[in-house]
Amino acid sequence: MKNINKITLKTKKSLTAKDYFDGIKKGNRALLSKAITLIESSNLKHQEIAEELIELCLPLSGNSVRIGITGVPGVGKSTFIEALGSYLIEEKGKQIAVLAIDPSSKKSHGSILGDKTRMNKLSVNDKAFIRPSPSSGTLGGVAKATRETTILCEAAGYDTILIETVGVGQSEIEVKSMVDFFLLLMLAGAGDELQGIKRGIMEIADAVVINKADSDNIDNAKMAVREYKNAMHLFPANDNGWIPKVESCSAIEDKNINKVWDIIESFTNHTIVNNSFSENRRKQSKFWLEHAINTSLMNLFYADEQIKNQLIDLEKSVSEGETSPFKAAKELIASFKS
Repeated sequence: MKNINKITLKTKKSLTAKDYFDGIKKGNRALLSKAITLIESSNLKHQEIAEELIELCLPLSGNSVRIGITGVPGVGKSTFIEALGSYLIEEKGKQIAVLAIDPSSKKSHGSILGDKTRMNKLSVNDKAFIRPSPSSGTLGGVAKATRETTILCEAAGYDTILIETVGVGQSEIEVKSMVDFFLLLMLAGAGDELQGIKRGIMEIADAVVINKADSDNIDNAKMAVREYKNAMHLFPANDNGWIPKVESCSAIEDKNINKVWDIIESFTNHTIVNNSFSENRRKQSKFWLEHAINTSLMNLFYADEQIKNQLIDLEKSVSEGETSPFKAAKELIASFKS
């Protein structure tokens, strides 16, 4: 057993970025999974290989429709994604990659829910790739490397990327900054729906879909559709000229899933024709450049030995009310610059 483990470990270490790239191009799902693990790793050596791999994959990326899906807890995101993914594979001939962002355990930092186990039908389909990733406390519940993972999946030939997020909050703006279409799933008959959703989420949604429109909930769903349509008219017009749509569906009964996809196709065609699709992608790339700069600067700052030592004393001083946080921050930045 020890010899087998040594061989396996040696094989993993000997793989170069080019090895991963060649495997991804050929549709090797095992190598794609290992490559994503590299991207998610905090190991410096892994990060170097991952960065080289991303550069190799970039020319093959960008040829997909990226869809962000969020919603209140219990709305049935995973069931909806499985229904939509199965429909696209069976009826539209698509290849689907699902990046399901799980809440992270604060003890182990690993995924809690394991979305792959909640998409039984889709997980065994050869034309679907499902990757549950821990959110690790990242803003908006989006895994640190979700954008880079998207690039790898596109290079592997997946033409529709579905990104499921943890839940609803103002920080879901980060999801919007990495997808083409943002879908908000809602429930009907669960109380004051419009009161329970923050205005910021409604404003960035390209469509609102009322799920679980089945059984005794059909009338409630119809009422909710009317309410949301009225609410959407109150928001400012989008720069891309798109008017957000409202639809209802039943993921568990596969009802109206085709209508949801029709909305996404209509949006894609609309934004491609008026060039806002590509313009949005350019803006997103600029956003992530700024994001990468900020993250790199923070890492450099906190890794500095002088800062580490000075921070201990300043934290104590701030916590005891002897120094203001603003003055302490100014001192730390001055030390870092010197």
